[in-house]
Amino acid sequence: MTGRMKAAVKYAIDDIRLEEVPIPHIASDEILMKTVACGLCGGEAMPWYADKPKVLGHEPIGEVVEIGSKVTDFGIGDRVFVNHHVGRVNSHLSRRGHFTRDPFYKTMTIDPGGVCEYYRVSAHHIAMDSHRLPACISDEAAVTIEPWSCVLSGLKVCHIQPGDTVAVVGAGFMGQGFVHLAALFGAGRIIALDHSNWRLEKAREFGANHCINPKSENAIEALRAVNHGRLADTVIVIAPFDSAWELAGSLVEVGGCLHLGAPLPPETDWVRDGNTAYFDQITVTSRYSSDHTDTYSYIRLLEAGRIFPDRAITHRFDLNESAQAFRLLVESQESLKIVIYPHGVPTHLEGS
Repeated sequence: MTGRMKAAVKYAIDDIRLEEVPIPHIASDEILMKTVACGLCGGEAMPWYADKPKVLGHEPIGEVVEIGSKVTDFGIGDRVFVNHHVGRVNSHLSRRGHFTRDPFYKTMTIDPGGVCEYYRVSAHHIAMDSHRLPACISDEAAVTIEPWSCVLSGLKVCHIQPGDTVAVVGAGFMGQGFVHLAALFGAGRIIALDHSNWRLEKAREFGANHCINPKSENAIEALRAVNHGRLADTVIVIAPFDSAWELAGSLVEVGGCLHLGAPLPPETDWVRDGNTAYFDQITVTSRYSSDHTDTYSYIRLLEAGRIFPDRAITHRFDLNESAQAFRLLVESQESLKIVIYPHGVPTHLEGS
């Protein structure tokens, strides 16, 4: 396929431009995907996260429209999920399970991005983390594979024991994912904390037993009141603010786990009392992105009907409305997952 296509290019969080760019040319071992839908990630709204213009979006679901002569795994018309970054097996970090922290991981990207009409998938992507999707997984559920696979990856290192109380600080789209998936890892009581009552109500829909608004009540006292006087066994902080990290740290019970689910801006100090840190025996964990094992697990959970991410889709936009969609993401008010449809929002979803 030759010619040009439309793409939404991010120059800054307040500067999203619709541009014409070449349709990617594929090699004999690659495939070309037509973008069916692409989600917007809250990480793209952090000003420090990307320092150069790039095509917006890395959560696409697509349909194969062209295959190289050497490709045998996929055919024209297949609906496929491809993870935007993929790791490798043969490196020190990968062999120790840290696929996403191997520098190689971030060099492997879909070309040119997700919020565009077509994208190229490399041979390494095909081999490492590409999946033909069954009909039972909707396009909108498929859009959540990349981001909520990151949630699943984080939950794997949270040391949750059956029946544990889990608190999630920050109830945006990713926080809702931690609330929704925590029960699959054995969580008993699940508590959501956020300054937005709207997001807290959404958290109840995703499985939160209790909700706390730290802006209007003392979070520590409220947590103890619903948890037999105890703090939480595991606390997950997904809000990328130092005040949220400080709050999260104060909510962890002795011997518990504090999971850092989103980064603070570079050069932000995080100070802990060394004496308390020693005696409280709290484990601190983090997990960047998702690897091929996480996406495989998440897709199987979707197929089994164990999770319902479609409920988190709150807004849908056409490609021409990318700037408006991104502005909604940055404002972070009454929205969760925002999806852009580069070839037009399907008729049955318009106005929903």
